Amino acid sequence: MENIISHFEKYLSLNDGEIQALMSRITERRIKRRQFLLQEGDICKSFTYVQSGCFKMYGVDNKGVEHNLAFAVENDWISDIGSLHKEQPSKLFIEAIEPSVVLEISKGDLWYLYTNYPKFDRNFRVIIEDKYIELQDRLLQTVSATALERYESFVDQYPHLANRLPSTQIASYLGVTPEFLSKIKNDRFKK
Repeated sequence: MENIISHFEKYLSLNDGEIQALMSRITERRIKRRQFLLQEGDICKSFTYVQSGCFKMYGVDNKGVEHNLAFAVENDWISDIGSLHKEQPSKLFIEAIEPSVVLEISKGDLWYLYTNYPKFDRNFRVIIEDKYIELQDRLLQTVSATALERYESFVDQYPHLANRLPSTQIASYLGVTPEFLSKIKNDRFKK
């Protein structure tokens, strides 16, 4: 639990009462590789902190092709915010790429923390704002950058993931085929 406390301390430090309130509202889960935190059609019920492991969030198109939207590793958060807040069925999947340990905070417990401990309202707002900025940057790259530029940006942003993820997952995230990603990597290596 020290990881999540340290994570919050980056924003606003927590006193003993706030730490105790957080700990009483967190559920730890062990997740197996290829196990889902969320499946399309389910309603997202919690905001999830990755203590260890790796997850992907993706959608599947009409042809059955996966499109990775995000990855989350240690000390990161993952959730379908739209489904969580609107209590509507998700259009996304959140799946473990590796065996993982997560800490989950249900929507009700999150609201309790927001209401009774204002620092959590601020901390989560900054976390969500950071995720929104990340999403904006990714969307802009998708429409304006070449595949090579998107790959280089991915490596810069997630240097720890470039060698940790299978090429098929990275290719899906970049919107290219695994074969084209291999060509990009080879061309980049030759330079």
